[in-house]
Amino acid sequence: MALFLVQHGKSLPKEVDADRPLSEEGKETVARIAGVAADYNVFVSMIKHSGKMRAKQTADIMASFLKPAKGVQETSGLDPMDDVAAVAEELTGEEDEMLVGHLPFMERIVSYMITGSIETTVFKFQNGGIVCLDRDQDTGSWYIKWALMPEIR
Repeated sequence: MALFLVQHGKSLPKEVDADRPLSEEGKETVARIAGVAADYNVFVSMIKHSGKMRAKQTADIMASFLKPAKGVQETSGLDPMDDVAAVAEELTGEEDEMLVGHLPFMERIVSYMITGSIETTVFKFQNGGIVCLDRDQDTGSWYIKWALMPEIR
């Protein structure tokens, strides 16, 4: 089963809004990426997000396209500086779930899942992009299956 990791869409600067909700560009980008994922029949059983507004908004937009059977849920442990090892231990790969969070957490969890360390960057996220990890059935190790990013340059 797959694990989908998403960095929230572009948000407003804190000088404009302290809660940093998604900007219009951020909303449009997330909707575009979610629409492409839906067109590819990406299945997600549940979407979990941090408690920050921009992550919740991103998760809600993704859910409007991907229709997760178990819905959208706020989850602790997905904030920018949270411990990736603690979250990784809970990921079994038995269900197709999506985590929506922030940098540097998202890049660190990919590195940790692939290499066992957060020190080497394995993948560079873009706001609103999706990285799909899957687990090898024979070895149990995680690998990057595909990525869908807003910018290809």
